[in-house]
Amino acid sequence: MRLWGLHEWIELQPYLETAAEAGDVEAMYYLGEANRLLDRGMSREAIDWYHRAALGGDPHAMLRLEWGMICKLADICPADHDTWVDKALEQELPRAEEGDPEAMSTLFDVYNMLGEPRTALDWLERAAEAGNPEAQDWLGTITQERSDEWPPPLEDVKAAEPWFRKAAEQGYAPAMHHLVSNLVRQRSTEDAWEWVVKGSKSGHVRKRITYAVCQLAPEDLIYCHPAEADPVKGWAILLALDEETRTDSAQWNLDYYADRLDDEEIARAEKLAEDWLNRDPPLSYFPPKYGF
Repeated sequence: MRLWGLHEWIELQPYLETAAEAGDVEAMYYLGEANRLLDRGMSREAIDWYHRAALGGDPHAMLRLEWGMICKLADICPADHDTWVDKALEQELPRAEEGDPEAMSTLFDVYNMLGEPRTALDWLERAAEAGNPEAQDWLGTITQERSDEWPPPLEDVKAAEPWFRKAAEQGYAPAMHHLVSNLVRQRSTEDAWEWVVKGSKSGHVRKRITYAVCQLAPEDLIYCHPAEADPVKGWAILLALDEETRTDSAQWNLDYYADRLDDEEIARAEKLAEDWLNRDPPLSYFPPKYGF
């Protein structure tokens, strides 16, 4: 799952296969995701893993099979339902009605698959109100983007902020990432910087990069704190990011700010980089379980 968070879809498979063969349903689902993303579609391998996960009760595996029209095209259908989405609905609706926030959030995906967006949104709101951080983050995004305008109207940005904040305060790193952008649009730069720091500590790759850039060139972003800038530290963080995640953004920034440090400072940064490698929580882009 650490590799999943870094989009390492090939490298993660041997580890997940061991777990899946031992009966771990979540591992089966993520193997389906990895194969679908690598093959850019529903390959035989993806279908097989989704099917095994669906038989084990994973509702999002059922939705992937429905999305790929696997019942119609490959005659891989649930034994007791006409469609995979019907099976997911029957499984998750009672749990949601009993107050399970995760099931409520899943019904957002189920009802969208059924073509009922209003009901889907109702369940997402219920999940958010019940405290599910992923639902709160999604609801913040939907609220902020409801006008389909760019940039979003300030009133929508302000309406979205409480949902992002609720999720962020629970330690949900994707919401921290979204909250920073939200606060910048409101010119709340002090608050935005606090969430950059928290997002970096939570392992969000993009917030770690932002934190590093603020150490190197605080004048480039309006919410950086120049008094706290430490170019050696910023360079060390980018070196560690480049080694650990292979993200293009780290290398781009290393190239862009190459003239900020002299040879002695770079040497110090190279030593310091070791302290920024493989920290906990692990670095991640926090891809959603079901969403891309």
